[in-house]
Amino acid sequence: MSADLAGSVPGDVARLRFQVRSALALAVDSIVSHKLRSFLTLLGIIIGVASVILVGSAIEGLGVYAEQSTAKAFGSNAYLVAQIVSTGPLSRRQYINMLKRNKEINLPDDRYLESVNGDNTMYSPYVQRIVDLKRESYISEEAMIIGCSSSLAEVRDLVLVDGRFFTDQEERTRSNVTVIGDDARNNLFPDGSSPLGRAIKINGIDFTVVGVQERLGSAFGRSQDNQAYVPITSFERMYGKPQGGLALFARSKAAGKPAMQASIDVTRAALRNRNHQRPGEDDRFGILTPDAIRGFIDSLLAMVTMVVIPVTCISLVVGGIVIMNIMLVSVTERTREIGIRKALGARRGDILLQVLIEAVLMASLGGAMGVGLGAIATFILAKIFVLSLHITLPYVLLSITVSSIVGIASGWYPASRAAKLDPIAALRSE
Repeated sequence: MSADLAGSVPGDVARLRFQVRSALALAVDSIVSHKLRSFLTLLGIIIGVASVILVGSAIEGLGVYAEQSTAKAFGSNAYLVAQIVSTGPLSRRQYINMLKRNKEINLPDDRYLESVNGDNTMYSPYVQRIVDLKRESYISEEAMIIGCSSSLAEVRDLVLVDGRFFTDQEERTRSNVTVIGDDARNNLFPDGSSPLGRAIKINGIDFTVVGVQERLGSAFGRSQDNQAYVPITSFERMYGKPQGGLALFARSKAAGKPAMQASIDVTRAALRNRNHQRPGEDDRFGILTPDAIRGFIDSLLAMVTMVVIPVTCISLVVGGIVIMNIMLVSVTERTREIGIRKALGARRGDILLQVLIEAVLMASLGGAMGVGLGAIATFILAKIFVLSLHITLPYVLLSITVSSIVGIASGWYPASRAAKLDPIAALRSE
């Protein structure tokens, strides 16, 4: 008996392989024989999968854009200290409470931190104001004037394509020197000539251009190229002490996250000591790190993904319903054929497998076509609108997996119905 059982296993495997090959051949023949009907049936799956790919690439692209914008705003290993900072929106009550509790950050705080932790950390004050830049008849409207220290270039990894950043000596002597962005250069020097050594007017005062920053593009919807850096001492001479204080950019002189965290800890302890805070009291200042911003952005993107992707997948369900209807029609059309196959010895499982494989094949084919369409649409939109769109493997696998599951689910009922047909009644049908 054991010999019979051992001999039956290879026979069953061979039979299953034969049935799968036959079912695939019949499914392909059915799809090819009804090209228009098959295409219209697949259209829902194609559009659904393409939508998932497109939306997924947009979400991933938004994450990459946010990552790049954060890097542009902070540099690779810097953090920000200010009176009020937050990764997300604050309510009016939260803002007022923080405004009452926290102290302004001013230049004496910067000097204090330099004296306490200057050996390990670079600090740069940072304050800004929106004004027009002018040169002769040219104007760069609503440019951002940034008052900072000479160390900001190193703290934030600023890259210059021409010239240099202003020096510590120029900062101490309140020299009227500036480093401008790419948009400011194009607006004030439209003839393409070098701006180095030439004067532009900021708040009606002549400043000599000593450097040009590389083009950064926009970050969080605002251009980072229509700006000018000036020494903080010159900024205060023009505008006085900043209302509402200023911010401090800081960076550990040693590389790596442990060094950055150690720098943050020392900075925090020093400011708490300067503010005479007791243990257990909330900080009377805010510290913002790139990791905190990335974490907030990742949480937002996760929420968007949880809402948008399931909604997009609804179109796949609609496509599955269409496949189910067509398969029911196909079973009705092939009732006599099914009756003949059963009369010749086909089992219920054979008929079930035939119809189910055809439904899964159609859904998988639609999924593959949808992935191709989504990739093409993503490429075209990225080129036309200069968007940051990134197709990732998880969304491709999600689309194909969901479309295959939809194929199985939509094909099961028609397949089960076909398998249950009585062969005599099926042979009598016209």
